[in-house]
Amino acid sequence: MTADSTEPTQGTTAAGGGDGDGVAQGGGPAPSRRSLLGWGGAGLAFGAAAAGGTAVALSSGGDETRPVASEGAAIPFHGEHQAGIATPVQDRLHFAAFDVKTDSREELADLLKEWTKAAAAMTAGHSVGEGAVGGIPEAPPDDTGEALGLKPSRLTVTVGFGRTLFEKDGKDRFGLKSALPEALIDLPLFAGDSIDPDRSHGDLCVQACADDPQVAVHAIRNLARIGFGKVAIRWSQLGFGKTSSTTPDAQTPRNLMGFKDGTRNIAGTNTPALRKHVWVSEKDGPSWLAGGSYVVTRRIRMRIETWDRTSLKEQEDIFGRTKGEGAPYGKRRERDEPDLKAMPEIAHVRLAHPDNNGGARLLRRGYSFTDGTDGLGLLDAGLFFIAYQRDVRTGFVPVQKSLARDELNEYIQHVSSGLFAVPPGVRDKDDWWGRELFEATGKKGA
Repeated sequence: MTADSTEPTQGTTAAGGGDGDGVAQGGGPAPSRRSLLGWGGAGLAFGAAAAGGTAVALSSGGDETRPVASEGAAIPFHGEHQAGIATPVQDRLHFAAFDVKTDSREELADLLKEWTKAAAAMTAGHSVGEGAVGGIPEAPPDDTGEALGLKPSRLTVTVGFGRTLFEKDGKDRFGLKSALPEALIDLPLFAGDSIDPDRSHGDLCVQACADDPQVAVHAIRNLARIGFGKVAIRWSQLGFGKTSSTTPDAQTPRNLMGFKDGTRNIAGTNTPALRKHVWVSEKDGPSWLAGGSYVVTRRIRMRIETWDRTSLKEQEDIFGRTKGEGAPYGKRRERDEPDLKAMPEIAHVRLAHPDNNGGARLLRRGYSFTDGTDGLGLLDAGLFFIAYQRDVRTGFVPVQKSLARDELNEYIQHVSSGLFAVPPGVRDKDDWWGRELFEATGKKGA
């Protein structure tokens, strides 16, 4: 057990299936046809159930509280922490990393203000600016329009800052270098990595999650449109079928290898664990990041065809859990406390467990992906790993090093990587993403 002995322990996984994340969210109304079809039909068998919990939903008579599983419910945008971290995990993802093209600090600050305003509108189910219709016919509309008539679908928009926003090639690009967090490191190359630099890193990242894929895509598309000429998308990833959850006591999802994925994630309701393992404190430094977090992203391709020809016994030995119930070896039920000694020495669950990693715990929000086939006719599919933590140096890095001996590595490969500092939440309508950072560096125009 970790120091959070009142909660189940958690480790982080390279491709899921172990003790690395939380239970799934079940219940709620039947999903819409759009949410089932997803992108190219990829989500037909995954992530159909909406999550439990509560959120604020907009209505003509004012705000009312209803279950987040309710169709179209809205997640509050303003708060101490950004939504989309401890928030109950939605069914769909569009994640994008941006390169900043402007050299102007003032333009960058203005962009973040505009992004904040647009995100607040979209998460409430409103159009951006003056909307998609009704404006000047000779001018492009403020909103791209594909979400017209759609409900908020629990959309959350979460922003992060990459190391290169502070310093790139030794240059202090925007006068932000003095506020560079020590924990915003260059991630080391881990055993087995085959990282594509063109699909990694970035100056800014935006995570859009929703229960309707079109709502998530709409969010990224409109932020990209607002940023035209100032930023450009470096890479992006669509995801379906959440492989982890922040909502306890519900059905656990399965990853594309067929194993339950997310038994012991940090719950979004577990305030002590969030404070200890996820939220940056004032004493961690720098002060502008207090209440924020760090997010690691890894695109992990699974060698599906090879895995599908592997015996059931070997599959279970690799994970250290049964494929059906998801019980740890030597136990009967999925949520029974794992007996690590009952597992093979290099079983995935055993290597990823906090007891083998100095108590390290992460909050995972990963998604499955399928991006067609490669030139050899093999499925380009796997896990888009997303993990939030208080300090990557004591979180993701030691756990990933521990997984160097993982037998699962025969069936997976990490092909992209990213690390971003996630600022605290937007407190009110006058606040904006990154305000504390720009104020801390004391430059005019912030």
